[in-house]
Amino acid sequence: MNKFNISDKNLFYFIQFLSIITTLIIGFVGFLISKQSIVMIITFSLVICNIFWMFCLVGILSKKLSIFTSDICDLIDNIVNGKYNPANIKDEDTLFSKINHHLSRLYLIVEQNKNRLDKERNELQSLISDISHQVKTPISNLKMVTETMLTVPISDDDKVEFLNGIQTETDKLDFLINALVKTSRLETGIIHFKKVKNRIYDTIAQAMSGIIYSAEKKNIFVSVECPNDLFLYFDSKWTSEAIFNILDNAVKYTQPGGKISVSVEKHEMYAEIKIADNGKGISESNQATIFKRFYREENVHDQPGVGIGLYLSREIISKQGGYIKVNSKVDKGSIFSIMLPVRQ
Repeated sequence: MNKFNISDKNLFYFIQFLSIITTLIIGFVGFLISKQSIVMIITFSLVICNIFWMFCLVGILSKKLSIFTSDICDLIDNIVNGKYNPANIKDEDTLFSKINHHLSRLYLIVEQNKNRLDKERNELQSLISDISHQVKTPISNLKMVTETMLTVPISDDDKVEFLNGIQTETDKLDFLINALVKTSRLETGIIHFKKVKNRIYDTIAQAMSGIIYSAEKKNIFVSVECPNDLFLYFDSKWTSEAIFNILDNAVKYTQPGGKISVSVEKHEMYAEIKIADNGKGISESNQATIFKRFYREENVHDQPGVGIGLYLSREIISKQGGYIKVNSKVDKGSIFSIMLPVRQ
């Protein structure tokens, strides 16, 4: 299949050739009609002028095209080498400015995707590093206990103690793996929150059911004040997980005989779920870091946990358009406020 393919330069020459032929024909016809040689002189003069300006125009266009091509090549080289600066774009109504503008948009999109990928890669590396660090201790303990049981004669009482230790470390690993799975699913965007109309009272009751036994063991009094008719748009399952994590921390760090209160109050923009305890409290210097992944204060390492509960709670609430704030004083207790949007 033949295609009509001609360069712009050849097309320009062709049009100029037609223009010259047309001028000559018109001049010749005029000469035949008037029988005056001046007509042919004027015709040849026009043809010569046409040819002269044609070559001038071709030279100018070739020069501008060469400069334009060079600028485009430099622009692309700067983009490839990372030296491109979109702020240098001049707002001019020229072809180069239009191409530059579109390339700048493409460059910004590519840079945003690159930064996003770099961030995800760094987060993944950080998560893998945290996982390896967290599982190292329970695995080492399990290897040490099993090696002792296999190589050293032990009494039945010691055997029971070792088996209890194995069960404790196994439970810790199970909890850690489940927490890491939830973390990775949240961070990679695999989880999609189903924000539908739910009664907040039911969600709090579901979260409370997970800490009732441990609170009773420590003789901690737990009270709840929540309107029965308060409905919000949120993911009930994951919000219950976030509330439970904060309640679980409250039980861990509240002394036996202490108190934990849960109250709900609706404001104009947010509904506040306030969880207050009279436990050990959090120093002001640590309140900004307690929501970091795997962070634990130095003086709480005797308590069970890996320091991921508050991090998960913050991620769950923030991904639903809310936030968590804390107010705490050492030896006075803590107040965690979960703020959920009132409107969808």
